[in-house]
Amino acid sequence: MKVMKWSVIALAVSAGTSQMALASQQSESKGFVEDASLDLLLRNTYYNRDYKDGADDVRSWGQGFITTFESGFTQGTIGVGVDAYGLLGVRLDGGRGYNYTSMFEQTVPASDATPANPATHPDRDVGQTGAAIKFQVSNTVIKYGNQMPMMPVLAYDDSRLLPESFTGTLITSNEIEGLELNAGRFTADSGMPSSSRDTYNAPIDGTLKSIDVIGGTYGFNDNLSASLYYADNEDVAKKKYANVNYVMPFGGDQSLAFDFNIYDNKYDKETFGETEDTTIWSLAAKYSTGAHAFILAHQRVTGDGDYRYNIGDGGSSIWVANSYYSDFNSKDERSWQASYELDFGGYGVPGLFWKTAYVYGDNVDTGTGEGKEREFFNQVQYVVQSGPAKDLSLKLRNSIYRSNSDMRDYYSPDLNEIRAFIEYPLSIL
Repeated sequence: MKVMKWSVIALAVSAGTSQMALASQQSESKGFVEDASLDLLLRNTYYNRDYKDGADDVRSWGQGFITTFESGFTQGTIGVGVDAYGLLGVRLDGGRGYNYTSMFEQTVPASDATPANPATHPDRDVGQTGAAIKFQVSNTVIKYGNQMPMMPVLAYDDSRLLPESFTGTLITSNEIEGLELNAGRFTADSGMPSSSRDTYNAPIDGTLKSIDVIGGTYGFNDNLSASLYYADNEDVAKKKYANVNYVMPFGGDQSLAFDFNIYDNKYDKETFGETEDTTIWSLAAKYSTGAHAFILAHQRVTGDGDYRYNIGDGGSSIWVANSYYSDFNSKDERSWQASYELDFGGYGVPGLFWKTAYVYGDNVDTGTGEGKEREFFNQVQYVVQSGPAKDLSLKLRNSIYRSNSDMRDYYSPDLNEIRAFIEYPLSIL
């Protein structure tokens, strides 16, 4: 599609007539220590997947400690700073036979392992530290080291116990008001259950050899924004992404928002055995009125295969509407969503929020027939607003997933899933 051939340079040129950013972030820096922060996030996570076709259920429960330090920048034309983090996850439950491997790695004790019985056991704990040095000139920051990028073509996953991280260089520039540009190169990643940096094995198992990214987002005004990104994941895929988001305000507290997302992937022929070009797009419309929001969305996959992600580009690099337990991203799939959101703040309970969604997908080319799937999703979250437990967050989500026989063999067995999170942020510095 022509929209995918737009370059980030063209986006920057279109923004060139906008007002340059008046204030320099670096000129306002107070110092390395003066602008520093040290935070600790206590996260308790419970997962339970109950498979309905006789497959082994999985469950895992852990306590996470996520410490982050962000320094300010030294004063002067070029500011220098350091960011660092320390991660620790402790397994509370989910031993052999039940462990969810996205929370704790499986190891093989030498005393137990045999060819007939691998005797894998989940680790008792997982931990990691990382740091990055950063430089700031005017409104541009260059950061090198361990970091957690969040872009549509390279996005770290923070949906389990501990966050994923990457090692590399990222440049973020905000020199033009309303325009953010990103460019970077990353050469290693560390998964959520891992205590070590990734060593390159094969690009299709989620590990990273190297990835180059470039792109940006421009806000034309308060109601309209657009994004363009490109990524070259070495020996895996070349990926393009575009987004347009438009909000149409009505009188009072009503609005209608449209969100369009599209990815175009060209997969490496040598890695995947054949040339594959796959496109996935989604269009969502959200009507908000007071405490209520109603959402309708449609999503499609076209081309030679599934839309693949988490193959070195992070577990959150799928910014489309119909992404819940299932991402509805299989070959030739068409999916529809109807969802509802309620903010209980409008009824005297600030901090309480509920979302429910139903997504149906069909037309999947499984190679054996037409695959069909459906998911019923519910999530409720409450954040304490005041008192000693202020900012304590409680979140519970449930997915009920069902599919026909062709889809079960192709993607996933039927299941009921529960995820529970308790998070408490502490500001130390």
